[in-house]
Amino acid sequence: MARTWLISAAIFGFLSVVFGAFGAHGLKNVLDQYGHIVYDKAVRYQMFHTLALFALGLLQMQLKNVSFKIAGWAFIAGIILFSGSLYALALSGIKILGILTPFGGVSFTIGWIAMGYTVYKGLKE
Repeated sequence: MARTWLISAAIFGFLSVVFGAFGAHGLKNVLDQYGHIVYDKAVRYQMFHTLALFALGLLQMQLKNVSFKIAGWAFIAGIILFSGSLYALALSGIKILGILTPFGGVSFTIGWIAMGYTVYKGLKE
């Protein structure tokens, strides 16, 4: 699974940079102030959790006796739901899309808890 987390991190990291640049330059005169705040938050949280996926890949290579599947898939779901819904909200202005954002936040929380528990379990054994 280390490969899965590292490749996912590479893809989401690439997309974070592309989306960030697009937001800063391509959407400079398109989004209002609220749209920029929402869009920037999406980029920021995507990058934070991309780094978490990268860390999972490195941890998985070191702690071969445990699985980071729950944490990894939770981070991926969180990026898609949290950041994805914020990108869609900022670009479309359709407020109802914000209903998905908390589900992404919960996924991030599950990911961090699962990551901590798995590291604890892996270092304990």
